[in-house]
Amino acid sequence: MKYKIEKNTVQETLIIPLYARKVCSELYPNLYRDETAVRLISEIDYDFSDAEKSSRGLMQRFGSLEVAMRQNDLAFEIRDYLKTHPKAAVVNLGCGLDSTGRSCDNGSCKIYNLDFPDVIDVRNNLLPAGDREENIPCDLNDTEWFAKIDASGGAIFFASGVFYYFLTEQVRALVQAMADAFPGGVLVFDAANRTAVKMIAKTWLKSAKIKDVGAYFAVSDAKSELSAWDENIAVSSRGYMLGYNDLRDPSVSGFFRFLSKVGDGMMKMQIVRIGFGGKI
Repeated sequence: MKYKIEKNTVQETLIIPLYARKVCSELYPNLYRDETAVRLISEIDYDFSDAEKSSRGLMQRFGSLEVAMRQNDLAFEIRDYLKTHPKAAVVNLGCGLDSTGRSCDNGSCKIYNLDFPDVIDVRNNLLPAGDREENIPCDLNDTEWFAKIDASGGAIFFASGVFYYFLTEQVRALVQAMADAFPGGVLVFDAANRTAVKMIAKTWLKSAKIKDVGAYFAVSDAKSELSAWDENIAVSSRGYMLGYNDLRDPSVSGFFRFLSKVGDGMMKMQIVRIGFGGKI
C-alpha cells in the first residue's frame, strides 16, 4: 500500500527535492544516482502530474542538476571526514527524505537524521532507521537534540537546502552552540548570496505553495562573513556547481556549464565548511 501525501501540507514540501533527485538520476546517470529517491517516488501516493510536466523544461532540468551536485558535494565532504574519523556521527540536519547518510555509510559510523516531528513521522514510514541509524524528531533551533548525538568518534553535520529558511541570527546561534558542544566536529551546508536567495523565494517557494517561510540567511564571502561569528571556528567554501566536479560529462550541455559558472560566480552558490575548534 502506497503512503499518501496530501496537497498543501508540510509533508508535500518533501516531494520537491525528492522528485528532483529522481529526475536527475534519469537525466544525468553518469553524474548522480539516487536509487532511494527512485524507489520512494514509486511508493508514494501523490499526484506527480504537475511535477512531471515541468520537470523536463530547460530551467527545471538545470535545477535538478543543481540538486544533484549539491548532494554529491556534501557526500564528498562526509566521506572525506570519515577517512580520518571512521566512527564519527554523521548528522543530517533537516533530513526530509534524504538518504545521503546511508549512501556514505562506511560500516562503522553512526547516522542521525533530524527534522520536525511531522517530517520524521513520514520518514519513519518510508525510510525507517537501519543499523547504527536514528531518526530524531526535533526543532534544530532547540539544542536539546545535542544530547542525542554520540560524537565520541567525531561528528560531521550537514544541511542540504535548509539554512535558507533560517534567520541569520538563528544560523549564527546554532553554529556557536555547536562549536562549543562538538569540538573537532565539522558542519557543511549549501549557501548563496542575497540575489540567489531572493530568486529561490520567488520560484522554488512559490511552486511549493509555501507562504509562511522566509528565505533569510544568505552569504557571499563565507570566510570573511562567518569567521567573525566565533573564535573557535574555521571557515572555508567551494562553489557547489563546479567546485567539486567540472561537469564535462556529455549529458551536461555547454549552456548548463555556463549557467553553473554564473551560479558559482555571480550567485555565490557554495558549499560552506565550518570546522569547530578552529580547524578546517
